[in-house]
Amino acid sequence: MNGEVLPVPARIVVARPVRHSVRAALVAGVLAAVSVVLPAGSGADPVVDNPTEAIARLGEIARESEQTNEALHNAQIDLDAKLDAQREQEARAEHDRGILDAATAEVARFQPTVDKLVTANYQGARTNRLFALLVSDSPQQLLDQMSALDVIAGRTADDVSQYTAASAQAREAAEASQASADAARAASEQAKALSDDLQRRQSELEAQIVEVTKAFEGLTGAERAQLAGTPFPPGVDPGVILSGLVPGAGSGALQAGLTRIGSPYAWGATGPSSFDCSGLVVWSYKQIGKNLPRSSQAQAQGGIPVPRDQLQPGDVVIFYNDASHVGIYAGGGNVLHASTFGVPVKVESMDRMPYAGARRY
Repeated sequence: MNGEVLPVPARIVVARPVRHSVRAALVAGVLAAVSVVLPAGSGADPVVDNPTEAIARLGEIARESEQTNEALHNAQIDLDAKLDAQREQEARAEHDRGILDAATAEVARFQPTVDKLVTANYQGARTNRLFALLVSDSPQQLLDQMSALDVIAGRTADDVSQYTAASAQAREAAEASQASADAARAASEQAKALSDDLQRRQSELEAQIVEVTKAFEGLTGAERAQLAGTPFPPGVDPGVILSGLVPGAGSGALQAGLTRIGSPYAWGATGPSSFDCSGLVVWSYKQIGKNLPRSSQAQAQGGIPVPRDQLQPGDVVIFYNDASHVGIYAGGGNVLHASTFGVPVKVESMDRMPYAGARRY
């Protein structure tokens, strides 16, 4: 369910106030898009006010598919994060194994000296100054033997000291290596579990898509037109929306998104010719050089939280308690969004859906 791999339109520049000529061109473009998809007649949107039984049923199963679709995007984000963690832990484990190998080699370098010392002590060898005094035949021989013993003792003590340090380092390296190996294994198991869950969600969505598509095909032409509704709420002028924008990142994303009015909804699509709800937000912000998370739930966690009474055009608006739907605030209590299958990208009142919050990017 990947998004379409098609050329992305040129980025919309919003770093300075929009000139009247540019604004006029945008208004003309949006109006042209609206004229293509605007059905005859006007008035309240009949999809909510007076849906047929077939439309109501389609709305229910399409809503379920949208929830699964956004959960699928979120699961993919989680899986990508776990795979990154797995690669990081595996690299750390490899690094720790290298340190352990070096520490083990250092221990092995001093092991013969320590072994000889242990063997000598076991066999009763005497290497102290009292022993030199007892076996010396002359003062000079005593001095020579004591000097030699001092050198031997110094070298032995240094070797033993280095052996002790190397052994301690090897123990620490072994513990670190075991810990990093355990962490890598745990990250791998978590990634595998998320991958299995992702496949399950994909299968679930595919089954739901079949059901939604079948229900849509059963609609009459009039019901399909009723489902699609109008591109804008009654009395809302797209020119007024555009003329009321102020320069800023959010308004630039809204401007880009408005050019997609009339585009069809498609699960997993990120444009430029079809979208799901979070895909439209991702695409719109990408046009102004901002990369937003792929799922509605992740978008609901990013940016800066904005109270409803302080919304500005371009803010990302989240709907439903599970944050399974998202759109772009279009001003006047309206939202631009890719609604659901059978409903093209449009602007409609936020009151059509349960409001859950907003974020500013």
